Amino acid sequence: MSCGVKRWRPRPGSDVVKPGGGDGPHVFVDDLEHPELRDEDRHHLTRSLRLRPGDSFTASDGAGSWRVCRLGSGPHGDAEADGEVVYVEAPHPKLTIGFALIKGGRPELVVQKLTELGVDAIVPFTAEHSVVRWDADRGGRHVERLRRVAREAAMQSRQVRIPEIGEVAEFADLAANPGAVRADITGNPPSLDYPSVLIGPEGGWSDAERRQLSAIRISSSVLRSETAAIGAAALFTALRDEVISAG
Repeated sequence: MSCGVKRWRPRPGSDVVKPGGGDGPHVFVDDLEHPELRDEDRHHLTRSLRLRPGDSFTASDGAGSWRVCRLGSGPHGDAEADGEVVYVEAPHPKLTIGFALIKGGRPELVVQKLTELGVDAIVPFTAEHSVVRWDADRGGRHVERLRRVAREAAMQSRQVRIPEIGEVAEFADLAANPGAVRADITGNPPSLDYPSVLIGPEGGWSDAERRQLSAIRISSSVLRSETAAIGAAALFTALRDEVISAG
């Protein structure tokens, strides 16, 4: 990171931390010092949003830094750096949502909404009562798809970080992480002391899984897996951002 980077430590509930104040087009690039647009992003800016040479947008490296850029006047419409690099410090604590594999396109929905809400890491996993299971080949393809969904959702919601999308894990591996807790209707109120929340499968938690981890309550209703994941993300990001208070 260059010495000219401006560091920004957001204060919950006060500072605006979205690039450009949350307005205007936003893309991701690999190198903020020499920003280059992907073909699909250039197409989106010039065709869908109708940006013209000289029009401004924000670009982020997906790891916390961003800057204002302008669309170049060359034949390829490349990005031209036009402002200082701003580094936004990562919020604390890091929020992780693990969700047991679910059917159809619902994993994509979960990743999209969790990304929009600002979750830091998202991990699909298998539990004892999981109905859906992915073999290594299928799992690899699905995870790559989920990473593309996360990038698109982070761009749309003007995030400066793209969440980590983990490989498919086992419940026991995630349960061993510090701060891990499972979502259950009989659990305690949510707390940032447990920032790694596991959402169970449609078949419910096994007795062994119940014994292994304590539980937090997302709702007094029985929720579908994707609803529970989104609800947990909304609650925990609101707690972390001090939009709501515990207790």
